[in-house]
Amino acid sequence: MNKAQQLEKQYHFQVYNRLPVTLSHGKGALVWDTKGNEYLDAFGGLAVNNLGHCHPKIVAAIKEQAEKLLHASNFFYNEPQSLLAERLAKLSGLDRVFFCNSGVEAMEACVKLARKWGKKNGKSGDVITLSEGFHGRSVTTIAMGMPSYQEGFDPMPTGFDQVPFNDFEALKAKVNEDTIAIGFETIQGSGGVNVIDGEFLKKTRQLCDDLNILMIIDEVQCGVGRSGKFYAYQHFDVKPDIVATAKALAGGIPIGSIMAKEEVASALGFGDHGTTFGGNPFACHVANAALDAIEEEGLVDGAAEKGAFMMELLKEKVAGLTSVKDIRGLGLMLGVELNRPARPVVDKMFEHNILGNAAHGTVVRFLPPLVITKEQIERVVDELVWALNQTD
Repeated sequence: MNKAQQLEKQYHFQVYNRLPVTLSHGKGALVWDTKGNEYLDAFGGLAVNNLGHCHPKIVAAIKEQAEKLLHASNFFYNEPQSLLAERLAKLSGLDRVFFCNSGVEAMEACVKLARKWGKKNGKSGDVITLSEGFHGRSVTTIAMGMPSYQEGFDPMPTGFDQVPFNDFEALKAKVNEDTIAIGFETIQGSGGVNVIDGEFLKKTRQLCDDLNILMIIDEVQCGVGRSGKFYAYQHFDVKPDIVATAKALAGGIPIGSIMAKEEVASALGFGDHGTTFGGNPFACHVANAALDAIEEEGLVDGAAEKGAFMMELLKEKVAGLTSVKDIRGLGLMLGVELNRPARPVVDKMFEHNILGNAAHGTVVRFLPPLVITKEQIERVVDELVWALNQTD
């Protein structure tokens, strides 16, 4: 145990079940620890490092803006924020943007906006979410997600209800004209890499239109190119009313945002919502550089191509194993569901210097940087096969 690990054990809240490695630096899809060992990152910082580690455009943007202005507060205009707002509005197909610092803040803003809109439209009902969802770790967002994250934190906030994932008939039976919003992830992350059904999504959009209910889509993990579209809902030709985004938006620098239709965003007036750090010129300038890199390097289409390649490879090499129940995902957000716990498999892959992750207990989740090569993908899949055989 090195000094960093000793200090963590002594002083940090013991809330993370960490892999026994202290990372030092990275480049592309590779990282190194303090002993000089090299690892292939198939986890991507929980879908933050879409551009990999130390992408030259991100490094240059950090240096450039650090010498100009880091923070000034939202009592003033700043150009990087305004430019990023325009880009996200156009990329999402929505009208207005609010900036914050993280995915959980984005989802909190979605709920707050939806409730204010609901009051203005004579609604006082629930926000409906889907089972196995994960929307953050604040008290509000755990009330929207899986019961396992709520244990020990009662009482839960009221005003939320839930129906099974992809079950339109259950959703239809639950909502009424007083319902404020329906919110969900397009691809569930912590829930085990579950992809929304296209027909469910289209029927839900029509249901929202019929009953004047807001559709909130959580793209915090699956957005910013990871699915093979900039936002995963764009696979299904459906436009939400509010979208949450964060994680990969600034290549590793914390930032979050929500986008909304004009008629929804206008429910908030001066002083109704705000943030100290959200939308600061530093984070927004780096985010603009990240979007430049994603566009210039064709990483969205690349995620679709590499994701299809990895899916076929998994089906070829893994699907025949008795321990594998299912392989699912979209783009470079893939999950291999097992008939037993996934963490021992992740630990075995770590022995061969592959960084992975277990989700929902039995799913090996892959969220590699979008810059990963096909050769590196082949290595990840081969090591997964080895780890599965070792743990059978």
